[in-house]
Amino acid sequence: MSATPPLMPELPVLTDDASMLTKRFGKEVINYYAGSRLNRYSFLRSDSLFLRAAVASPSARFLALHDLAPLVADKRTPAFLTYDDVKPLIGSDVFALSDADAIRQFDSAVRRPQVVFLGTLEGGGGGEQDPEFETEKHGGVRGQPFFAVDVTPKGPYADAASALLKKQEETGMKLQTDSRSMTLHAEAASMYAQARSMMDWNARHPFCAGCGTPNLSIEAGYKRTCPPTDFRGTSEAHARDDCPTRHGVSNVCFPRSDPTMIAAVVSADGQRILLGRQTRYPPHWYSTLAGFLEPGESVEEAVRREVWEEAGVRVGRVVIHSTQPWPYPSTLMLGAIAQALPGQEGISLNDQELEDARWFTVDEVRDALGKGTSALSGPTPEGYKEGSLRVPPPQAIANRLMTAVVEGYVSGTPKI
Repeated sequence: MSATPPLMPELPVLTDDASMLTKRFGKEVINYYAGSRLNRYSFLRSDSLFLRAAVASPSARFLALHDLAPLVADKRTPAFLTYDDVKPLIGSDVFALSDADAIRQFDSAVRRPQVVFLGTLEGGGGGEQDPEFETEKHGGVRGQPFFAVDVTPKGPYADAASALLKKQEETGMKLQTDSRSMTLHAEAASMYAQARSMMDWNARHPFCAGCGTPNLSIEAGYKRTCPPTDFRGTSEAHARDDCPTRHGVSNVCFPRSDPTMIAAVVSADGQRILLGRQTRYPPHWYSTLAGFLEPGESVEEAVRREVWEEAGVRVGRVVIHSTQPWPYPSTLMLGAIAQALPGQEGISLNDQELEDARWFTVDEVRDALGKGTSALSGPTPEGYKEGSLRVPPPQAIANRLMTAVVEGYVSGTPKI
């Protein structure tokens, strides 16, 4: 059985944090898929001077995704490619135009592989001094640049993508098709979460939501815009119909994160934890309850609504514990600890979303956290006693919420 990847280490600035908040609530929890050390430099995504130099830099590294699956060196390590590796696919003129010029020269007949700027990493050059790049308005910035690139063979660049994949596979690289196995080491996982969500968003939105015509990826992959003209494969720019996204404040072309509550619900006496299971779960595998937030609803209200709808239990106090980006496709898990109201703990599967829901004692959950954790598609853990409770692995926020409860979060005596 493979070793469980470590949880994300503490952020350097919080390692010895002695703030009042930490003294009161304990150390910050950094969940799997979070805790990236990349400086995303959102204000440089439209800086073509910086992007041109960064993407072609010898220090640049590219996370390659094929149908959103990462190319990896092994199950823990991504295959970070160099500019020379990806140049036959993305060309030498990527980011050559400013966003304004790209809009003016928009041609929907020209298709290119998606490239997304992820950020820079200070101290990422293996002991060498970080490279410095000039910018249009912000002077020089230092750091090793990282990008994501779509290597899915399709359209006019299908042959180049296939050749790139074949060449990398010949060197021992392979695609990690079961990305939810969560075997990437923690820092790589946080980078993959960003890359996967952004690549998926771009792939899902090739047409304008306002008028339905082809749109254009700008700001290094973080915005899609509806140009007013289109060359359409000709030498002349054709005017397009007016579009509401070109007027006023419009966010229809920006990526979204879908907020989702997930809660460890504790009984009124604090001795039991409410868990549920869906039909797709392995035998005896249960998890905390979760559901999407609705417009005009707070996290606390969503927890109370979802827990009642799924399990029939009425919840009182709700406390936010930690959060986790979940890149399937782009969810933000808002982790909470909630407590049931006295006399309102009867189970009733109101919306029939769950196959089963039940209360487990804190000791049962503690034992499962020690001997019964596995990913949905993972093997039965070593030392597991058949028939006993199974729960998600440490990389899942559900596991972290259960762990917080059994370690004294509710009683106010957490083990830090």
